[in-house]
Amino acid sequence: MEMANGETTRFWQANELGGVELLHARYIEQRFAPHVHEGYVFTVIESGAQRFRHRGSDHLAPVGSMVLINPDELHTGSKAHEQGWRYRGFYPDLERVSEVLEELDIPMDGLPGFAESVIHDPEVAATFINLHRMLESSSPALQVQEAWREAILLLFRRHARIAMPRAAGSEPRAVALAREILSAHLAEPPSLEDLAAEVGLSAFHFARTFRHATGMPPYAWLKQRRLEQARALLKAGCAPAGVAAQLGFSDQSHLTRQFKQAYGVGPGEYRDACARSFKTH
Repeated sequence: MEMANGETTRFWQANELGGVELLHARYIEQRFAPHVHEGYVFTVIESGAQRFRHRGSDHLAPVGSMVLINPDELHTGSKAHEQGWRYRGFYPDLERVSEVLEELDIPMDGLPGFAESVIHDPEVAATFINLHRMLESSSPALQVQEAWREAILLLFRRHARIAMPRAAGSEPRAVALAREILSAHLAEPPSLEDLAAEVGLSAFHFARTFRHATGMPPYAWLKQRRLEQARALLKAGCAPAGVAAQLGFSDQSHLTRQFKQAYGVGPGEYRDACARSFKTH
């Protein structure tokens, strides 16, 4: 999709890879609000440069570099070059990655992930660019499935580390309960004071505890859960207007604005791409 300001996006799903989401975009004025993805983010910068905040630090991704974000890690995104940046992105869920690593006998005692936010590895970047182009040109399924496995193997062997699982009970019970309450009331969430009372803490202490445990304040966490649920509903074919009403967005334009700030494409484009992928599958 080409926009009046010169930005372009193409979003689709790779059925050959079990529905891995793909994006080929050029952004100039796009600013990604702080957001998370349930799965991984692997992007290759084709031109320009991107600036983003991740794990409490600012990062610069120049042309030829790769950005690596683990599941559920808060991050932003904006241009670091006057002409913006162009990139190719892969958004696989944990299952799509884990099944490849298990098939290749790569040991996983915890969540496989990355310590570096930006890597400079021309061979890995070229491997992912070539794979992305193959998927863009509808290359034979067998060919892209083999290339996907080779790309994941190369990336994880060179740059991944295995994160130890979070110890049971390390997340305060109050935070876990608050997450359950917010998830059950996405459209009409309780106030901060009511939520704190539900979990037995003062509003001030609860807000600090929640932020320390999740990396974001309760309302920001609620916003991410709404967006994740919106993605699921849109993928199932629901209309954006109905999704907005169901999840507590003030109107469809509110959903559209937040969705694009988080994922780079609008909800209508996302829904249409998922529908096309379903039909071809």
